[in-house]
Amino acid sequence: MRGWRPYAVFAAVCLVYMAAVLQRSSLGVAAVEATARFEVAATVLSFLSVAQIIVYAVLQIPVGVMIDRLGPRTPILIGAGVMALGQTLVGVTEDFGLAVVGRMLVGAGDAMTFTAGIRIIAMWFPARRAPIMTQIFAQVGQIGQVLSAFPFIILLHGPGWLPAFVSAAALSVLGGLAVLVVTATAGTPPNPFHPHRMGFSQTLSHLLEALRRPGTQMGFWTHFTLQPSLTMFLLLWGFPYLTVAVGLSPTTATLLFVGTVVLSAIVGPILGILSARYPLRRSNITLGTIGAIVACWIAVLAWPGAPPLWLLIVLIACMTVGGPGSMIGFDYARTYNPARSQGSANGVVNVGGFLACFVIMFLVGVLLDVLRDRGAVDPVAALYSLDSFRIAFLAQFPVIGLGVAMVIRLRIRLRRTLREEEGITIAPLWLSIARAWRRRGAAGSSTGTGVRE
Repeated sequence: MRGWRPYAVFAAVCLVYMAAVLQRSSLGVAAVEATARFEVAATVLSFLSVAQIIVYAVLQIPVGVMIDRLGPRTPILIGAGVMALGQTLVGVTEDFGLAVVGRMLVGAGDAMTFTAGIRIIAMWFPARRAPIMTQIFAQVGQIGQVLSAFPFIILLHGPGWLPAFVSAAALSVLGGLAVLVVTATAGTPPNPFHPHRMGFSQTLSHLLEALRRPGTQMGFWTHFTLQPSLTMFLLLWGFPYLTVAVGLSPTTATLLFVGTVVLSAIVGPILGILSARYPLRRSNITLGTIGAIVACWIAVLAWPGAPPLWLLIVLIACMTVGGPGSMIGFDYARTYNPARSQGSANGVVNVGGFLACFVIMFLVGVLLDVLRDRGAVDPVAALYSLDSFRIAFLAQFPVIGLGVAMVIRLRIRLRRTLREEEGITIAPLWLSIARAWRRRGAAGSSTGTGVRE
């Protein structure tokens, strides 16, 4: 597979995505400082992240169409430059309006990065390895979360706001240059991109075709269900909750954030292998993961007083599994769509998680403002109290519940289609496990290795 070239390209797109995650998550660790810098309430502060995510979500389908027409290289380079510009603007301004514009630019550049990276991976790696490489790509990119937790926050609390944000912007420039140089020197990929020079009507037709496919819809709702809880927590509300409401030190909260990256790096490739090996069981992974996340949230929010550290670790671990778990949505898009519309389908899928995230993020901010203690001396403590967070975090349950309902509905539809058109009947998971266990026992008995009871 052309020696080093696929891996050099892979490393370059990982670097630029790592920079994108840093830009995306930098406001989360700076939320307390942003509240003081811009002198805004929680609802207004949440608009910094909500505006970023709205732009990100709105651009996903246009970016997907752009990738189908122009290829992934141009969008990923434009995205790196736009993110650097936006992050620099956030760093230099003290005006909240300009900061919103800066975060919107970050969202626009971020929107061009992940889906373009997935498309580049599909060009350089065979189909049987694409799910695994996509998971690795997604998890390596989360190192950007580590960078926001350690170097960025050290710069923020040391040299200050401006050096921290400008340094983050510089990493996007470096990543863009890496992609530019490596893709220019690596030659033609094994699965080269063939541009689809389509008119508007044909482009719209292919997009609508992708939207109508049950696999694209399943990918959207899988992403919608699994990603938002962790993203909401990391992008904005997790750090104030852990440090102000629960009372953990910033160092402990930072280590918990870093732990999400380490766990993602372990879980992601495993889920990629499972998704590739058991494509008919992807929905079981989705439903099992979201069940664990919801159960942990119920335990944390119902805990009398501040939840203990071990319970917070369990919650964050379960949410973290949801991050790489949401990548299964892109496996649906790739499996059920032809190459000519995979960029559009990936864009549709990627809208899901961030649409859910900005709804949850905004609702949490609104509830925190409504519940704030207006008689408290410390405005930060009044805004980020434990009781307020306990109620505000309930906002995610109806959103996630909608996603679960749609996943179950589409799973029934997809399985019925498989049964009617291809004669494939998917047995319930418990029945498949029982049959496999019996076959294993029978094989052990026939070789004399079985254990009799």
